Amino acid sequence: WKTMLLYWILLPIVWPLLHILWRIEVVGKENIPRGRAHVIASNHLSDLDPVYILEAVFSWKRYTILAKQELFKNPLAGWFLRCMGAVSIERGKGDTTTVEKLTNECKNGTGIMIFPEGTRTKTGKLGVIKSGAFVIAAAAGADMLPVRIIYGTKDGRLHLFCKLRIVFGEPIPAADLQIRDQSHKMAELRRMKNRLRDELEQLLADNAFAVRLAETAAEEPAAPDDKPQLPE
Repeated sequence: WKTMLLYWILLPIVWPLLHILWRIEVVGKENIPRGRAHVIASNHLSDLDPVYILEAVFSWKRYTILAKQELFKNPLAGWFLRCMGAVSIERGKGDTTTVEKLTNECKNGTGIMIFPEGTRTKTGKLGVIKSGAFVIAAAAGADMLPVRIIYGTKDGRLHLFCKLRIVFGEPIPAADLQIRDQSHKMAELRRMKNRLRDELEQLLADNAFAVRLAETAAEEPAAPDDKPQLPE
């Protein structure tokens, strides 16, 4: 309860600070499923991405955020992340205990935030989408909410005082995230990952800043990863 209290204190403090340091615009906030559990699946550009999304949602009901273990090595950063609802996972080690914990929380109505690429990208392009977010959403019977974070910079990276757009897409229904035929599990996961990739790319196409439009039009999406991996 102490970390929950700190979350309620920190949330309204951090909001104006973010809007001083960056020019933030939120698009599609009406698409956020209110009152039912869901899995936010966002692209990943900066360690601050979870904070941007939490402030855009601005819900007093705290999300659980899946974050890489390295972020917790700094005591102050680790304390802040835990206050904001983050839990660590060991990347590439099949941390099924954490995944099961998040699935149970989602079943009980807690929103989950995952970055399916598992790591940050330096150019703004989508990386390889992993399977963990779909495993949790399917097991919890939850919708998946695609979110695209877009920087209004030439290099696609975060800079102080730059423009920043957080775009919430339409939720992918829980029924569409179920594996209907276990004998074709790989193909089903590939279908889901391709759908999320298409949704995220469309959000960029529809909401890119003018400075990035020419580059985005020429970009080729990375090939999807067929291996069913846990989130990193």
